[in-house]
Amino acid sequence: MAMTCEQIRHEANERMDRRRQQAETLAARRREEIETKLPQVAELRRMLSLTAAELAGNILSKGTPEEKDAAFEKIRKNSMDSRAMIEKTLTDAGYPPDYDKVKYRCDKCGDTGFTLYGMCGCMKRLINQVASEQLNAQANMPDADFEHFDLEMYRGITVNNVDAYKHMKKVYEDCIAYADSFTGEGESLLFIGRPGLGKTHLSLAIAHRVTDRGYSAVYGSLLDRLRQTEDEHFGRAEGDTLSLLLDVDLLVLDDLGTEPHTPFCESTLYNIINTRINTRKPVIISTNLSTAELTGTYNERIISRLFYSYNSVMFLGDDVRKIMRRRSIT
Repeated sequence: MAMTCEQIRHEANERMDRRRQQAETLAARRREEIETKLPQVAELRRMLSLTAAELAGNILSKGTPEEKDAAFEKIRKNSMDSRAMIEKTLTDAGYPPDYDKVKYRCDKCGDTGFTLYGMCGCMKRLINQVASEQLNAQANMPDADFEHFDLEMYRGITVNNVDAYKHMKKVYEDCIAYADSFTGEGESLLFIGRPGLGKTHLSLAIAHRVTDRGYSAVYGSLLDRLRQTEDEHFGRAEGDTLSLLLDVDLLVLDDLGTEPHTPFCESTLYNIINTRINTRKPVIISTNLSTAELTGTYNERIISRLFYSYNSVMFLGDDVRKIMRRRSIT
């Protein structure tokens, strides 16, 4: 059963809490280790605590502004000297100077998920990650990675005087380079070719590699995603799939051309394509339709964006599923 938006946010908050607690627990263990091996560090820290208390007392005490400023400057210098001595003691003993400091994943919010200006970008990414996991759970292609892509399926096949093996080897290498250089912004891809040529496999392989590198990705059939969006739009289901499709780092939509050509589907498809172009968020769309069939199926607004803003990648060869069946028979 799919999570509601509230459940997704709750799960993201819990993961953020665990992330922060792990960082603080690790720092506490390192601090205990240091104070056991280097007791002088514990004494320096005690002096720092006394300095902080003296500072607080100075601020609250009576006196002229000039006297308070002078006292504050003296305390600040003593504090800096103590910190410098702690770092030197650590480095002299072979430790990094910040060995026992808490190292949060996000310096902006300290792994709380929020800053003074609102929700931190790391929390938004975590929410997208949880939501994408929910959507992607429906995909049933666990072996759709680069390691399981068999180029031998294309060997010995010629299409319009083009060696399919050489062509698909270049496509395969380009897909790996795309995934390894992915930054969350940049080029979108349009995979074009007949069924069974590996479009879904390579698009999912890119998505898997991208998520392994820490980015969020949503993949699935365009038909399913539009159905989800439509059900939520008209109140037949809970969720905010459209927002995720617009915001996720990488969006992979399979089987362009199988969706119903209703006003809602066409406007939503255009919204997804156009919005992500404007925000430079990459999309990978695959289709079994030829360029001529695409032109005859979609309106000019969609076609112009697909053909002029996407990099078209042609897939050549014979249906790999037929080849697999022939191999199993022989």
